[in-house]
Amino acid sequence: MITSIEQYLTELKKALNGSDRATIQDALSDAEEYLRSALSNAVAAGQSASLADSLQPIIEKYGAPAEVAAAYREIELHTTPSFVSPAPRVIESRPEPAAPPAPPDRRPFITRFFGVYAEPRAWASLLYLLFSLATGIIYFTWVVTGISVSLGLLVLIVGLPIAGLFLLSVRGIALVEGRLVEALLGVRMPRRPLSSRTDIGWWQKFKDMLASRYTWTAIIYMILQMPLGVIYFSVIVTLIATSAWLITSPIWNLAFGIPFAVDYHYAYFIAPWGIPLAVIGGGLLLTATMHLVKYAGKGHALLAKALLVRE
Repeated sequence: MITSIEQYLTELKKALNGSDRATIQDALSDAEEYLRSALSNAVAAGQSASLADSLQPIIEKYGAPAEVAAAYREIELHTTPSFVSPAPRVIESRPEPAAPPAPPDRRPFITRFFGVYAEPRAWASLLYLLFSLATGIIYFTWVVTGISVSLGLLVLIVGLPIAGLFLLSVRGIALVEGRLVEALLGVRMPRRPLSSRTDIGWWQKFKDMLASRYTWTAIIYMILQMPLGVIYFSVIVTLIATSAWLITSPIWNLAFGIPFAVDYHYAYFIAPWGIPLAVIGGGLLLTATMHLVKYAGKGHALLAKALLVRE
């Protein structure tokens, strides 16, 4: 018999063992928020003499840990990463067998190489990596400003509230960033904010946020986003610009007489026999860039999952 919310959450985490970390975080947050809210209402209404007795009908209504875990697994089988995802509240449901692994791609190498242009995930990764320069600047500026202001005002009475608001904002930004990562990079991320306890005071909440690993890993991610964004943007724009210059070299060289390269004393033009090679090389470089973007997106998604998902 489960006698506390903490015991229920422990049992639910065990029942979800092997599931995605983001799924476990969402399940625990949903369960904790529902149970604490329902228990608070039951105690206020004086429905039972003890917390344990009040908790039993709430658990029966919400579902046992094994039932809730089965419902989450079933919903995950039918839910693809997206910006909007309904909060699962279906409890009585039987889990379906796990989906079979994807068959190996047996297409010829040429088809796989140039087929990257038809992959939506490659274009989504390109959009995210280019956009990460802007988000990186915003995140870095916010974190540096928030830490500086919070530390500078700690000697005053307003310092702690401002620090608490900053830590809350970090968690909110981490949730939004996770939604971007899931939508564009296709990796399951938390879809709901962490549950906030209502049975403790603001000082205990502040200490919990300060002691939470999740808070500091989110700050580290936001700081890293700026240098990573600069690298992503610089490399991608350079490679795409070089590819475009090579592909369009016949127009610049033959139609407008613009040299291929210029130094202090000489202007260089591509020989007529080298123009097809330049065009082919530009196409190959652009295709390779798209592959690089796709794998860079996968790598960044793994980083985001490691730092923006609570253990």
